[in-house]
Amino acid sequence: MILSEPVTLASGRTASIEADKWVDGAIELVIDGTPQSHVNLRDPSDLFFEYMRRIGHVIDLFRPPGEPISALHLGGGAFSLPRYVEATRPGSRQQVVELESALVDLVRKAAPLPKRASIRVRHGDARAVLGKLPAGMHGAMDLVVVDIFSGSQTPAHVSSVEFYELVRPLLAPNGLVVVNAADGTGLPFVRGQLATLKALFSEVVAVAEPQVLKGRRFGNVVIIASNAAPGSPVGELDWLPRLLAGGPHPARLLEGRELTELVGSTRAVTDATAVDSPAPSPGIFGA
Repeated sequence: MILSEPVTLASGRTASIEADKWVDGAIELVIDGTPQSHVNLRDPSDLFFEYMRRIGHVIDLFRPPGEPISALHLGGGAFSLPRYVEATRPGSRQQVVELESALVDLVRKAAPLPKRASIRVRHGDARAVLGKLPAGMHGAMDLVVVDIFSGSQTPAHVSSVEFYELVRPLLAPNGLVVVNAADGTGLPFVRGQLATLKALFSEVVAVAEPQVLKGRRFGNVVIIASNAAPGSPVGELDWLPRLLAGGPHPARLLEGRELTELVGSTRAVTDATAVDSPAPSPGIFGA
């Protein structure tokens, strides 16, 4: 059931808010037939999409439970992850960058953000906004989530070394960058993202469903990167076994030699070589 009048975005795509037929009190943001976000309004800590649950576990584990954090979300959708952070780490200070102002208005009307939450929305292209953020945000972000899609694809200009060089200075000394990368057969886009992040960060790992990591089916790979100093809790990433144990299952994590083998001879992506992530096959999001 559609809960809002569909709106036409600046991109020409059509967005609507629909009721989840399976979870009472939950909604989905759907853009041109592709589910983009899911929110359980009665329990924002209940993350539905597999990749979001994996990111949620990262958020749970990389700081002491319940401790407020500073977070920047590149890509807003229906604000699923900012709502999750507020629900599990109340008092957190968050900022969201979203290109589509009409989308923000749609979501705020159909599924308002908690009034107590400290969530600021900045409108515009993520890369352009990164270059204009106040100096006070540099070195202050515990978490930067990169979850940017135009329809069902990540645009090329937010996948390059030049893009991540704008992200890196924002991180606190033991902060994390978490990237949602969608890819299919052979993982060319994911391997490019891994090579790019390895060129800029001292620690890089990837977690996903095993068949996705083997490049046998289309899916989402969550990439975690950090420049934390060795010996710090984040620098050692000693919470990774708990990340896998938290599911969704099955799950596999690549680090060290295995991750290096996956990257192989793939070079870091630059503005000159960047391409959009691959589009999923038609019907992949069907019931």
